[in-house]
Amino acid sequence: MENLKAVILAAGEGTRMKSKKPKVLHEILNKTMIDYVIDTAKGCGAQEVCVVVGHKADEVKAAIKKDGVSFALQAEQKGTGHAVMMAGDFIDGDMDILILYGDTPLIQGDTLQKLVEKHRQENFGATVVSAAVENPAGYGRIIRDADGKFMKIVEHKDASEEERCIKEINTGIYIFKGADLIASLAKLDNCNVQGEYYLPDCLELILKGGGKVGAVTAEDEKEFFGVNSRVQLAEAANIMKARINRRHMENGVTLEDPQNTYIGADVKIGMDTVILPGCVLEGNTEIGEDCKIGPNSRLTDMRIGNGVAFQSSTGIESEIGNNTTVGPFAYIRPNCKIGSNVKIGDFVEVKNSTVGNGTKIPHLAYIGDTDAGEKVNFGCGSIMVNYDGQKKHRTVVEDHVFVGCNVNLVAPVTVKAGAYIAAGSTITRDVPEGVLAIARARQQVITGWKKKKIEKES
Repeated sequence: MENLKAVILAAGEGTRMKSKKPKVLHEILNKTMIDYVIDTAKGCGAQEVCVVVGHKADEVKAAIKKDGVSFALQAEQKGTGHAVMMAGDFIDGDMDILILYGDTPLIQGDTLQKLVEKHRQENFGATVVSAAVENPAGYGRIIRDADGKFMKIVEHKDASEEERCIKEINTGIYIFKGADLIASLAKLDNCNVQGEYYLPDCLELILKGGGKVGAVTAEDEKEFFGVNSRVQLAEAANIMKARINRRHMENGVTLEDPQNTYIGADVKIGMDTVILPGCVLEGNTEIGEDCKIGPNSRLTDMRIGNGVAFQSSTGIESEIGNNTTVGPFAYIRPNCKIGSNVKIGDFVEVKNSTVGNGTKIPHLAYIGDTDAGEKVNFGCGSIMVNYDGQKKHRTVVEDHVFVGCNVNLVAPVTVKAGAYIAAGSTITRDVPEGVLAIARARQQVITGWKKKKIEKES
C-alpha cells in the first residue's frame, strides 16, 4: 500500500508485568510482542516503521532486527500525544500515518488494510478504531452526536458518570493524514487530570479545524487486546495459538490436539502433515507434506522435506530431506544438512554435519563436525571425536562405509569409500578405500586368574 507509514508506541515501563525486561519484549509463541506489531504494520503496506522507545530503550532497539525500522526516543512518558511528538521527524505530511502499540500483538494486517481503505475512501483527516465491549472500565469512550457521527474521545479518568456508561471504547489504533497529524500535534496541550498530552485530543483539533474524523468499529475486539500483565500475556497467547492452529487446519494440516500444540506465527506446514500432541514449532520452520511430527517434538528454524517422521526429538536450524526418520529422543543441532531416506535413530546427536542420502545412524551415536556420504552405516556407539582440547576438526566418511559398534573416529580423519571399521576401533589415521580397518588391543585370556584372585582375598 503506497504512501503509508507506521508509528509504534513502545516506550512504557510495563510495571504490572513485574519483569526486568521491557514489556514489549515479552514473547508469545517464541516471538516478541513488538515483532508481531512490526510485521503486521509491514504486512498491511507500511513502507517504513518508527518505534518510539523509552524504558530500557537500548535493550528494545537491540532486540529489533528488522529492515525498514527506525527509532525515536521518549525520555519522559508524558502521554500518547507526547510519544507521537517524539517521532515528529519521521512523520511525513504527504503520507498517511498509522499509530499502533507495541503491546497489542493480536492486531491483524487485514484489519489494518480495511482501516486504511475506509480512511481514504471517506477522506478523513483521522480515523480511530472503536470496539463495543461489555466492560469498558479504564478505556477512553467514543462520543458521537445524535446522527452517530464522531464527536470526541473522553479518557476514563476524565469522563462523567454518563459518559462512563458508554460501551463503545477507543482501541488506541489510529490513522491520520500526515499533514493533519502534524498540525494537530502542534496545538496539543496537557490540560487534563493527568497533565499528559493525549493523542485522542488531536481528533477534536482536526474537527475544529474543519477536517473530517471517522470511527470504524472493529469486528473482533480481541485484536486490540492490550497486554499489561503476565495474566494478559497468557490470555493473548491462547488467542494467538488458537488463531494460528485454526489457519493450519483450514489449510489441510491435522492437529490431533490443538490445545496442546504450539506453532509460531511464521511456521509453514504442508498439506496432509500430522502434528501430534505436545509439539512446539518455532521461528521460520518449514515442514513439507505428508510428514508426521511428534509427539513432544521441538523444531526451531528447521526446513523439513516431504514424508518425514520426526518423533519425540529436537531439531534446531537445520535441514532434513524427504522420507527421513528421526527419533525418538534424537537431537539435531544447528547447521546440519541431512539427506533423504536417512535414519536418525534414538539417542543420536548430530551437530554441524552433512549426512548423505540413505545413511543410517540407528542409535546411541554422536555425529559432530562430520561430512558423511551416502548409504553409510554407523553402528551403535559411533563417536566422532571432533575436539582436541583447543580446536574442532572435521571427519569425512565417504559413501558406503560401514562403521562398527563403539568406534571412535578421531578428527581430522577421512574414511574412504567402501571401507569397513571393525567394532571397538579407535581410528586416528586416514582409512583407504575398500579395506577393513582394525584399531584395538588384542584380546588376552589369562587362565587361573579368578582362582588366584580368590586365594589372595581370603
